[in-house]
Amino acid sequence: MEDVVKMNKKFWDKKSVLVTGFEGFLGSGLSKTLLTTKAKVIGLDIKTFRRETILCCTDYEKMKVYKGSVTEYKLLHRILRRHSIDVIFHLAAEAIVGSSQENPLKAFESNIRGTWTVLEAARQYNKIRAIVVASSDKAYGSHKKLPYKEDMPLIAKHPYDVSKSCADLIAHSYAHTYGLPVAITRCGNIYGPGDFHFSRIVPDAIRCALSGKTLFMRSNGKYMRDYVYVDDIVSGYMLLAEKLTGSKISGEAFNFSDENPITVLRVVDKVARTTGNKLRYKILDNAKYEIKNQYLNSRKSKDVLRWHPRHSFAEGINETINWFKSPSIRGWLK
Repeated sequence: MEDVVKMNKKFWDKKSVLVTGFEGFLGSGLSKTLLTTKAKVIGLDIKTFRRETILCCTDYEKMKVYKGSVTEYKLLHRILRRHSIDVIFHLAAEAIVGSSQENPLKAFESNIRGTWTVLEAARQYNKIRAIVVASSDKAYGSHKKLPYKEDMPLIAKHPYDVSKSCADLIAHSYAHTYGLPVAITRCGNIYGPGDFHFSRIVPDAIRCALSGKTLFMRSNGKYMRDYVYVDDIVSGYMLLAEKLTGSKISGEAFNFSDENPITVLRVVDKVARTTGNKLRYKILDNAKYEIKNQYLNSRKSKDVLRWHPRHSFAEGINETINWFKSPSIRGWLK
């Protein structure tokens, strides 16, 4: 991954950093960037050494890897003490909306219990300098007034959305009750190299454009979302962790968005134009329990963290398509 993160590399010198869900889409990007610093990176994931990750053998050699669930308190307790953890990025979660609807108990177990387990282990350890908890724009639920700002109420209704709202509130509780240095991120739709979840519109549209397959759209194509390039989100997470150690932002949430919401149909059109291939698609219009229009205001992140997305949607899509075209990835497009 290109080193585009405007970070304070000195801050990360000799820091011991735990990344939960480190082999996932965002987790692998974050871990790979942390490895460009002098931080000691410890990864925890329910799956390890999987094929569908951007992490390479050299990356794994530089890390300490643990296989296990974030719901395992004793395991977290042991990791925090054994490695004298300074910073936690808690990304491990059930991340797919459809899967959460089909199996809500799994989503609640991973996203809610997993969060309180990580935070309680951190509270008992009592030496953590910063914890960044990944929430979601879905935590807001559906509001008539847009874009969402951090002070808007969390009124989620459906399993995935509710699980993120609960995790969000649990993080607030640990910050305000126990003084734990924790902050929450709420991001738009993240896309970019390393996303092997073809249930998401960007990687699926690219796969179909490059392979000649038909794209099936769950919605009517008019749903509007933010789309944010993965490197820009990694930058936001690291800036937030740095800021947490020296300011009074514990317990606060931060939106990360490029503030240029577009429809699914525009995403598909952009992918087709960028690849230069004809992209056939079929609108199913059978999406259930999905919020139609959802996008974020990122003014707070810009003012407090000095964060700015560095990639336009056109630039990010071009980078993502080039990555999918690489010989090592083309096999995933069948």
